[in-house]
Amino acid sequence: MNTYLTIWHYAALLIGVIVFLLTVVLAFNEKRASTRNSIIISSIAVNLLLAFIIMMALDKYTKKAVVYNFSNYRLLQTEQIVFTGVVKNAGDYTIGRVELEIKLVNKGHATGNVKGTNFYKASGLGDMFGETIREYQPQTLIETPIIAENLEPGETRRFRVAFPYPPYFKGVTEFTRIFAH
Repeated sequence: MNTYLTIWHYAALLIGVIVFLLTVVLAFNEKRASTRNSIIISSIAVNLLLAFIIMMALDKYTKKAVVYNFSNYRLLQTEQIVFTGVVKNAGDYTIGRVELEIKLVNKGHATGNVKGTNFYKASGLGDMFGETIREYQPQTLIETPIIAENLEPGETRRFRVAFPYPPYFKGVTEFTRIFAH
């Protein structure tokens, strides 16, 4: 089952193919081969660019997913953070895949309360002079799990996502985005 393309995608592709074919037919009226080839190559480039832009715009307006009851908690036994919630297809077309981008930023990093050694990897120069520099610790963690697949219009599904929580984070600021494909 192909859930990516809707009736609007097919209509846009059909119109694009018709415009391309008309351009090619008109290009063959040109007597010089170099001009004819230039017209055809330009038409291919413009049609591909327009197809990409139109497909992105159609995706934005035909695939609408919404997350409700979004919450998180930490499992201290396993040093994980767990996100739970409900995803709903608020559009009129089936969504093939829904991804939730979760970005965790160390609050110490955001407020400037992190030492500089957390930001830079140790170099050979520091080792040569006997300095001990702590290991590099990333201050941002980004996860993009798939939370639903083949979501019919109006359908809701619960999700639960767990991934490791960095123990050196002093607190966390979280940012989330949802992608429907």
